[in-house]
Amino acid sequence: MLHLQKLCVGADSVEDLTDWQRSQRHRWPTGTAIHVTRMWPKRAAEMEGGSLFWVIKGLILCRQRILGFEEARGEDGILRCAIHLDAQVILTESIPRRPFQGWRYMEAKDAPRDIPKGRKQDAAIPPELARALADIGLR
Repeated sequence: MLHLQKLCVGADSVEDLTDWQRSQRHRWPTGTAIHVTRMWPKRAAEMEGGSLFWVIKGLILCRQRILGFEEARGEDGILRCAIHLDAQVILTESIPRRPFQGWRYMEAKDAPRDIPKGRKQDAAIPPELARALADIGLR
């Protein structure tokens, strides 16, 4: 199984992501969220059962299960890729990531674990400390 990592541009927290998606639900099929990106993943077939891991402020903090991919034409006429996601956002361990463009593939063995329901964040290390450690190359 293969996953995607994507920067969650414009969001400062998981709550920002969920609030924005909630405001857009009227546009999407029930129980889904859709993220449109410029390029089509060449390895899309390997992502069946995979997730999109969101990088927020330099940390992977959550994921959404990938339901499928579909062509989407923008108002500018350019063909793009619509990634269909499960509407449920699942909190994960916080893993530092440096900025990147587009997306990055991630093998299942490298994916952060889910945080048990009811916990608000990864108790092992606060996000601010994880970010500071990543900045100096220690995590």
